[in-house]
Amino acid sequence: MFTIQPAGNEAIPTIQQLANQTWAVAYKDILDPAQMKYMLETLYSTTTLEYQHNQLHFQSILAIDDGKPIGFASYSPSENKPGIFRLHKIYILPGQQGKGIGQSLLNYVIADMKTKGATILELNVNRQNKARTFYEKLGFVVIGEEDIPIGNGYFMNDYVMQKTILSS
Repeated sequence: MFTIQPAGNEAIPTIQQLANQTWAVAYKDILDPAQMKYMLETLYSTTTLEYQHNQLHFQSILAIDDGKPIGFASYSPSENKPGIFRLHKIYILPGQQGKGIGQSLLNYVIADMKTKGATILELNVNRQNKARTFYEKLGFVVIGEEDIPIGNGYFMNDYVMQKTILSS
């Protein structure tokens, strides 16, 4: 049985390792190798992750099974959108998918954001990513599309999805 625990800057090497393992599978048919390398180096550099934790107040969490990390998520309150939290990252090792780990990570995020008064969880997902189906099964709906320039001539071509969270 896996557990979920908060993770700060001390977990950055673990998050980087999980990102490298999961992205290779999640994006192999979506991104060319050069773009994947660029995005991993940019989005998961130690400097970037420290900035997200320390300045942007991202909360990271790890799923741990038998002492080994098997997945992670990162989320925060939205800037300038009261009551809305953003799920920035959620990745599960390929061999661990389909076991409820992703849903458990999301449940943790939702429980935490509810204690802070949030009622909407929002995320972006690549328009070609199969994860869209996962989110839809959990009640997320597409509310728009975004093409976000990320440098080096690359773009993130995403759906924006939201889920309304009812107060308990």
